[in-house]
Amino acid sequence: MAWPRLVPRGAAPSRLSHHHVVVFLLTFFSYSLLHASRKTFSNVKVSISKQWAPTAANASTSVALPVEIWSRNHLFPSAEEATLFLGTLDTLFLFSYAVGLFISGIVGDRLNLRWVLSFGMCSSALVVFAFGTLTEWLHFYNKGLYCCLWIVNGLLQSTGWPCVVAVMGNWFGKAGRGVVFGLWSACASVGNILGACLASSVLQYGYEYAFLVTAAVQLAGGIVIFFGLLVSPEEIGLPAAESAELAEEDSRRPLMGGTEPEEECEPGYSIQEGAAAPAPPAKAIGFHQACCLPGVIPYSLAYACLKLVNYSFFFWLPFYLSNNFGWKEAEADKLSIWYDVGGIIGGILQGFISDLLQKRAPVLALSLLLAVGSLVGYSRSPNDKSINALLMAVTGFFIGGPSNMISAAISADLGRQELVQGSSEALATVTGIVDGAGSMGAAVGQCLVSLIQDNFGWMWVFYFFIVMTSCTNLFLSPLIVREIRQLVQRQHALSE
Repeated sequence: MAWPRLVPRGAAPSRLSHHHVVVFLLTFFSYSLLHASRKTFSNVKVSISKQWAPTAANASTSVALPVEIWSRNHLFPSAEEATLFLGTLDTLFLFSYAVGLFISGIVGDRLNLRWVLSFGMCSSALVVFAFGTLTEWLHFYNKGLYCCLWIVNGLLQSTGWPCVVAVMGNWFGKAGRGVVFGLWSACASVGNILGACLASSVLQYGYEYAFLVTAAVQLAGGIVIFFGLLVSPEEIGLPAAESAELAEEDSRRPLMGGTEPEEECEPGYSIQEGAAAPAPPAKAIGFHQACCLPGVIPYSLAYACLKLVNYSFFFWLPFYLSNNFGWKEAEADKLSIWYDVGGIIGGILQGFISDLLQKRAPVLALSLLLAVGSLVGYSRSPNDKSINALLMAVTGFFIGGPSNMISAAISADLGRQELVQGSSEALATVTGIVDGAGSMGAAVGQCLVSLIQDNFGWMWVFYFFIVMTSCTNLFLSPLIVREIRQLVQRQHALSE
């Protein structure tokens, strides 16, 4: 397949090739399905806690289990202890997910990304089915089994994000990456919405059917990925995204004279700096080398704090709405969608602004400052669903948006910066490090959220979120100062 037939001269290749559209959609929905299965677990926590406690026989369920079954198989003496165990499962999942991300990034850079992603999706679907559906059908309740299955699920699901970000980084270059990845990173939020809708639609028949539906859809998605995903343009004879952009810039550069003013850059790091010359043939980067790349550690620490807040909303928002306001579980599930809607809009808009500025950190800083105010407002939301949904969407805009930017566009920038440009085998590793650090922070956060809520109440949980959001800006402050200084220097150079 010849390049000139696909892309007219002077056009951006990522906009005109139908392969880019297919890759965008396949990676988008593959990770959406992974998130849908996670969201299912958070959406049915109330039903599970009732089912795992002896009081479930007296609850309003579709089928009441015989008392003798509960005398042999119930896990906890009360629904409160069952809820605490659910929080423990969240923590185990996130810790195993974080460890798996570090491993999956390295594996993804050394094996075919399509194989790794497909294997993770299909295997995770089977584990979710066994965890939520098979055990309930067999009336087999065992804490050790639940812990083991959820740890394995975290390891398997960790194959998703490094692989899909690496594939997207292979196909889409730096030009317009903020908008493209801002739109694409909505996959997690779309997955949350999909999971909430699927769970609420079948929850009346029992929580096991919520797991069954999401697992079946995810399994089908993994099969489609195995047969349909193209990992990189080189597989079909197209140039790499970065090479195509360099060629386009060269074609527009005048042959003699008339050079454009270049931005002065002080020694340091900016993920949006100009492209480097084509690198030698790609070679997989080591874990230590990836950690030492400029910007990886600061963004990893910042994302650890931010993902703690974002995933606390992800795991506990439906439970909080039911527990704090007394709303029905299905209604709380549907209402929690507005947080993800805000995150989608925030990721796209903030990515667009960062593309215009050609800097990411200042946009993140402003959004996170406003996030503190939105957290204060949401913590004082009245018992009104419309007001709560509005405040929830605003909070998602200022927290979910930056989270999407760091995990997608910025991770791709870090893995494609000058020191490793031309080496696609650095992208999955860097993504795994950033998201792995974020998941580690989120795992610790779930323990702390549960302890703070039990001892001090939900208001102190929101104070904790405010502190973590402020720490995110603190870790980013060196990059924020540097990039603002570079913006000022560029503006001064243009005005002369």
